[in-house]
Amino acid sequence: MTSVAIGWEAEADLVVIGGGVAGLTAARTASLRGLRALILSKGGPTDTATQYAQGGIAVVAPHGDSVESHVRDTVAAGAGLVDVAATRSIVESGQAAVAALTDLGAVFDLGRDGQISRTREGGHSTRRIIHAGGDATGAEVQRALNAAGLPIVFGAAACEIVTGPSGVRGVLAVSDNGFGVVHAPAVLLATGGLGQLYALSTNPYGATADGIALALRAGASVADLEFVQFHPTVLYTPGGVGRRPLISEAVRGEGANLVDSEGNSVTEGLHPRGDLAPRDVVSRAIAARMRALGTDHVFLDGRAIEGFAQRFPTITASCLAAGIDPRVQLIPVAPAAHYQCGGIVTDAHGRTGVPGLFAAGEVARTGLHGANRLASNSLLEGLVVGERVAALAAERLEEPRGVEDIHANTMPRVDRQALQQVMTAHAAVVRDRDGLADATNRLERAVLRNMSSRITNGDRGNAGLSEDPTARRIAELEDGALTLTARVLLLAAAARTESRGCHTRSDHPDADPALRHSIPISLDPDGHPDLQAPIHPTALPLIGVS
Repeated sequence: MTSVAIGWEAEADLVVIGGGVAGLTAARTASLRGLRALILSKGGPTDTATQYAQGGIAVVAPHGDSVESHVRDTVAAGAGLVDVAATRSIVESGQAAVAALTDLGAVFDLGRDGQISRTREGGHSTRRIIHAGGDATGAEVQRALNAAGLPIVFGAAACEIVTGPSGVRGVLAVSDNGFGVVHAPAVLLATGGLGQLYALSTNPYGATADGIALALRAGASVADLEFVQFHPTVLYTPGGVGRRPLISEAVRGEGANLVDSEGNSVTEGLHPRGDLAPRDVVSRAIAARMRALGTDHVFLDGRAIEGFAQRFPTITASCLAAGIDPRVQLIPVAPAAHYQCGGIVTDAHGRTGVPGLFAAGEVARTGLHGANRLASNSLLEGLVVGERVAALAAERLEEPRGVEDIHANTMPRVDRQALQQVMTAHAAVVRDRDGLADATNRLERAVLRNMSSRITNGDRGNAGLSEDPTARRIAELEDGALTLTARVLLLAAAARTESRGCHTRSDHPDADPALRHSIPISLDPDGHPDLQAPIHPTALPLIGVS
């Protein structure tokens, strides 16, 4: 822990960390309630996971659908760990949340009848997914929320959540103006996911688990981090690493088929819904087929889709940039880290165990996703819970605010590329005891080496970091967050000695009814991840989960 010189100060009723759908929705709702909201975003206006969301928003259709049907599909995908009460609460609020977004100016695609068009995605029993710009739903949501003109500081990263006896008192942050503090009684973590733990991801480069680390260090718990959803189909290019273009599930919803290099179906006989099975099923099927054939990708055949380029303009552009015309050629695809199903433990209103600290969006674990997120439920959750957080923030206006004792914690961190290699090798689609143990040992040894090096040479972080002071500090924060999150994820994955949802153990291929609960983790007084008492899901309908 080191003292820092403060170069700027601000005050707000609600500080939002993150500029995607959950954060912007909360800030806008708070502003409408008369609260002073301030958003801190370490990137630019479109450097969010929301911007890249292609599929759409899952919201109950007015005909041939129901809240109970949507809940049932969500529970089935979540493999026994979904909180049914929280899910029903969020699903019931979906239509109102989308209406608020359209009132703000969001435009969704219409069918020939002039009504909002709906498609079907993996795990859904009916066509309830609304979309915009064909496959650019997230970009339209981001555009509409950005246009609200909310107060936001770009290029600012949160370092610590400052708390006192009554809970949150403010945030320590860093920007181009150096270290600064925002005095506030309420903070929302809406930082997105952890995709940069892996070599291949659909996430933006800023998806470095910042919120997970901030919450843990503030005293909150996380759960279900072992459930990382790998999207079955990102565009594969030889040697491609980093963020890869997503080939949306909606392509399969419109009739595209997964085939291997020999032209055989990848999912036939594995699940009643075939290529539209839940993502964990499809990802495992692709991984198994690639191992069996010794290949590093399979193919998506969308040549029979009428008007492919008009329905999927973003995907078409990505494919054409890679030299592939999806209208006449097979699209090479492979699984990549896509979505963090677990996160900071909250209720359906975004409350954490720390008074005044809230979480919403991908960074949060409301119980909606369980062990495997149902497609297009994420934008829904961000809209609904983001709006609810604003109401709770209004209840803390009389709480003390003000950051006085200002220190920055030095987090253990290891080289990002080395971390990604270890996590990709041992904690990706399929895991086992030996691989998880090896990853844990290698990570802990690297942490000790880096801490020892800093004691000897000064705290200079990883070699190769930017010489720009702000960029270097943000990179150090990111690497520290990734390192801590990797340690927590490996602990949870090792403790879950079963296969459930998108957590697959080759040494424990079946689900264990005794493990039908969430595994929460917090930090002990020395800052080490520590397993806590299980969180059991609410009663489930009789749908055959174990």
